[in-house]
Order: sequence, then structure tokens, then C-alpha cells
Amino acid sequence: MVLPNSALVLVAVLPTRRDLEIARLLGWYRIPMRSAPKVVDVDYLAFYQTAAFGKDHRWQIEQYAAVKGHELTTRDELFREERDHPRAKEEYYKIQLGELQPLPHPVQAERWRRLTFLYTTGGRLASAQTLHDLVVNSEEREVLWRALRERTGQAEKYQVDQTLSEIPEEALLAFFRLMQDGL
Repeated sequence: MVLPNSALVLVAVLPTRRDLEIARLLGWYRIPMRSAPKVVDVDYLAFYQTAAFGKDHRWQIEQYAAVKGHELTTRDELFREERDHPRAKEEYYKIQLGELQPLPHPVQAERWRRLTFLYTTGGRLASAQTLHDLVVNSEEREVLWRALRERTGQAEKYQVDQTLSEIPEEALLAFFRLMQDGL
């Protein structure tokens, strides 16, 4: 599968090998609603692997998957064998995925990065060598934010917070610059 240049991609943390197996075998990824990004209606998810993946695979993105849809559910519905978990009743987005696809080459972090979510484009993901290469430049940034705002405005189709569309564009761009500097 070839990533379209204009595809909206959400880079998300893959904290454990168990999460990778869930995505690969069961075809879904979970995001706690309390820490979810404002927009989960994206075209693809790319997976940033933590130190749990070992020295040769940590702190990089090796795979991505097409997003087929999403729903709001609870943790105990996702993991029925863990109904007594302390967060069992918390709400989660269950992101339905297509088959995991390898990137042509891993996208490396130059050093350890604390990352939760990062929006980028398919073109950037396909050509990136480092996480810094995923950061959208000023011309593309406007297109990216416009796409995010448009998707947030589809309330009847997606259950996402409407506040992003109410924030002035200048404030969104300033916030994105702060996030970029934090990388």
C-alpha cells in the first residue's frame, strides 16, 4: 500500500508488544478518551514504539495502518478478562485498523522522545528519516490544520470534541509551533 501524500496521519504511541499484537491480530488500537487528541478521524495511524520494543526497535516508527473507523467504548468492553482493572469503566476510542504495513525504512528518533500524538501527512511519513522530518512546515501546516478543523466539524458522523473548530487559526498555529519546539 502506498501512502497518499495528502493523507492525514496520526502518529500514536505503541507502548507494549501486546498493543502491537492487538493491532496486528485483532485490527484495533485504543486511545483513552481522557488523553486522546482532539481529532481521531484520520486516514492512517503510524506507531511510535517505546523502549519496550528493545534496543533495535525502540524509539522509532516501523509500521502504519489505514484507519477503517472508530467508536467510543469502555476498557472493560475491550478487555473482558480484565473487568476488575482500576480503569475498567473509563472511556476509550477503539480505532479500527486495516492491515499493518511496514514503512520503507524506520523513522528514527535522534534520541529518546516523549511522544503522545503527532499529526503529519502521508508524504512526510513515507519520506521521513527522523521524527523531526514529520513536523509539518508552514505551508503544509495550514492545510493540515484546515483538514483537522474540517474533520472536527463532522459532529453527526464522529464523536469528537467541537472546541478545536472554535479556536482561532492563529492560536492553533502558535500551539503547533510550541509542540514543534518541544520535539
